[in-house]
Amino acid sequence: MLDLKGTELLPEERERLQHPTVGALILFSRNFESPDQLAELNASVRAARPGILVAVDHEGGRVQRFREGFTRLPPAARYADYFGSDEAALHNGLEDAGWLMASELLAVGVDFSFAPVLDVDCGISQVIGDRSFARDAESAGRCAQAFAHGMRGAGMAAVGKHFPGHGAVSLDSHHALPEDKRSYAEIAAKDLVPFRRLIADGLEGVMPAHVVYSQLDSRPAGFSSYWIGHVLRGELGFDGAVFSDDLSMAGAAFAGDFGQRASMALEAGCDMVLVCNDPDAAAQVLDHLPPAPAVRQDRLIRMRARAALDAATLRQTPRWQDAHAWVNRMLAA
Repeated sequence: MLDLKGTELLPEERERLQHPTVGALILFSRNFESPDQLAELNASVRAARPGILVAVDHEGGRVQRFREGFTRLPPAARYADYFGSDEAALHNGLEDAGWLMASELLAVGVDFSFAPVLDVDCGISQVIGDRSFARDAESAGRCAQAFAHGMRGAGMAAVGKHFPGHGAVSLDSHHALPEDKRSYAEIAAKDLVPFRRLIADGLEGVMPAHVVYSQLDSRPAGFSSYWIGHVLRGELGFDGAVFSDDLSMAGAAFAGDFGQRASMALEAGCDMVLVCNDPDAAAQVLDHLPPAPAVRQDRLIRMRARAALDAATLRQTPRWQDAHAWVNRMLAA
C-alpha cells in the first residue's frame, strides 16, 4: 500500500500503480480538495489499476483526513461523555456514526478506513488518548463493536488497531520505538479484550502496533510471528487481513532498510505493508518484493466495499440527515 503526492494522479504514479506488487493506495489530507475532486481522483486511480483497494485514516477527532464537505466526526472518547449512562442510545449513536463515516467515504470511492481504534486508554499515551473509546476494556470493546456494525451496515469492512494495544506506552511510535514491559496476563486481561470481541464478531482487518512487548518478544508486534501468528491467528482465531503500520515510522526503523522492513513484516504474518510519505522507499519495496501469494490476496479481497450510494443520493436519506444533525449537536455541546 502506497500513497500519492497531491490531488491529481501524476504520470509516474500511474505507472507505479500498475506494478504487480502494488495492491492498495492510502490517501491523506494533501490528496483532498473537495468530495467531487476526490471522487475524480479515485476514478483515475481505478482506471490506471482496476480493482485496487483505496484506504484512508478517517476515525474522527484528530485523525480525519477529509473535512470540507464531510461530516466532522468527534473523537472516540466523546461518544460516552455525550450519551452518558444511556447504553442503548450510546450503541445506536455509535452505529449511526460508523455508518455515516463509512457511507460518506464509499460515496467518493474509498473502500475502507483504518478504524475503529481498539486501544484501551490507560491515561499514558498522548498519541492514543481520546482516540480510544474508553478506559474500561469492556466498554471500549462494546463501543468499537457498535461503530464497526455501522461501518459494515454501509458496506465497509473494519480494521481494528493497534494490536495488541498501544494505550499503555507514553512514546509515539511515529517518532520512537515504544516498549511495553507488562506481562502477557496483564495485556490479555485488558488490551486484548476489544480485539477478542470484534474478532468473534467477524472483524475483517487488523493493524498491529509498532510497539515492543519486551516480556514476550524483542520485535514490535507488526514484525512478530509470536503476536501475529501465535496470538492473533492462533489464540484469537483471526482469519482476516493484517496490515502493517507505516514502515516509514520510527517504530519500524530497527528492521533495517525499507526492503528489509517489508520482508520482516510479511514473514511475521502481515498480508499487506504500508509505505507512506516516501516515494523512494516505496520504490525500494516494490523492487524488493514478489507479488503477494494467493492466500494474502484472498484476505485482502474481503476489504473491498460491498455497497455505495453516490454523495448526492446519500445526503437525501433520512438516516444521513439525522446522523449528520446529531453529530453536529455533539460537537457543539
